[in-house]
Amino acid sequence: MEQKCLWENTSSELPLSFPCLQSTVESDVVIIGGGITGLSTALHLAENNISVTVLESGSVASGGSGRNVGLVNAGAWIPPNDILKVLGNENGERVTRMMGEAPALVFSLVDKYGIACDATRSGTLHLAHNDNGMKDLARRYEQLSSRGAPVEMLSQTQAQQLVGSSNVPAALLDKRAGTLNPTAYTRGLARAAKINGAAIYEQSAVKGVSRSGTQWTITTAEGEVKASRVVLATNAYTEEDWYTVKQNFFKAWYFQVASAPLECADAQAIFPERQGSWDTKTVLSSIRRDAHNRLLFGSMGSAQGKPAAYIRGWVNSQLKFYFPFLRNVKWECFWTGTIGFTPNHTFRIFEPLPGMLAVTGYNGRGVTTGTAVGKGFAHYLTTGEQSLLPLPLQQYKPVTHSTLRSAAFENGFTLYHTGQALRIFS
Repeated sequence: MEQKCLWENTSSELPLSFPCLQSTVESDVVIIGGGITGLSTALHLAENNISVTVLESGSVASGGSGRNVGLVNAGAWIPPNDILKVLGNENGERVTRMMGEAPALVFSLVDKYGIACDATRSGTLHLAHNDNGMKDLARRYEQLSSRGAPVEMLSQTQAQQLVGSSNVPAALLDKRAGTLNPTAYTRGLARAAKINGAAIYEQSAVKGVSRSGTQWTITTAEGEVKASRVVLATNAYTEEDWYTVKQNFFKAWYFQVASAPLECADAQAIFPERQGSWDTKTVLSSIRRDAHNRLLFGSMGSAQGKPAAYIRGWVNSQLKFYFPFLRNVKWECFWTGTIGFTPNHTFRIFEPLPGMLAVTGYNGRGVTTGTAVGKGFAHYLTTGEQSLLPLPLQQYKPVTHSTLRSAAFENGFTLYHTGQALRIFS
């Protein structure tokens, strides 16, 4: 079993090999971070003939944007009524509505630019794993359906038809959502942004940020960009203290394991409509089948530095729980991505300084949130209006003890997964 990202190896969108910045460039807007948020912002700006430069420290899609589960989720992580308690009625309903519309935005870009990312539009499934999980799904269903969302509570029989597992007593189907290859989607956004005139530079980590009047200078090892506006789109991959961005989230990790392609009969029995899914366990597992009939399991935590026996033990425990009829499954590869978390599970959009925008804390919903925020940023930078932002710009209290929070989460996830592998927990 190799440590490599499946999505990179199966992406039909090939890397474009953007150059390293080695000169002085002038631009209306400079974006730090070449993931989904940065590229969505760049694309929507370039579509409006705004000159924009993107600086990526590594290569496009090498961070969390290309390493996630590939769920095109509708809505935020927490249920609508919980969002209201955190953000208030007006902002809470705004997030619920706009994030409910976000999958349609993603799919519209896939269609418009012919992004070859194996997109499916058959929805996502939230799987109950016991009675408490069923109660949680019933609460979510009531809150979503009362707002007109096209969601459906599935019985055990219905869930088994769509999952292929008899150990799912109920499931919540969200018909707005779907799946894709996240590396391919991110590369496709880069291609579309370039076609529209955006300048993208890879291997161009930012070393310094300074301002003189209304002019920003963003310095890399071999070049610089001068611009009037700056967008910080590094999220969980923020390495420097870019004007309090690191104070607005704490890191967590998510790992995934992919099988070799399943036999045809087995593949047809599991997710026959290829919905992506995640469950209601204390530490959730994600489960999906890709376009090449590989079975993927994922969960919170890092696989970096973990022995292969640990990874294999955990994934086999999940395989036995959900699909005990599968035999001789070969696990092909595993990989880890980084997530930006916030204590209240809602993302943060803010303006650290005049002329600078920032966002962080997607809490594991980066595909849709990053795309929507990028469009909203572009609209705000073009018109001065915040109407397309899922949240208005505001200031936040710093996230305290972020390093301790990250360590506590990781230790807890490792203990839980070890227990699953040892069959202590289900």
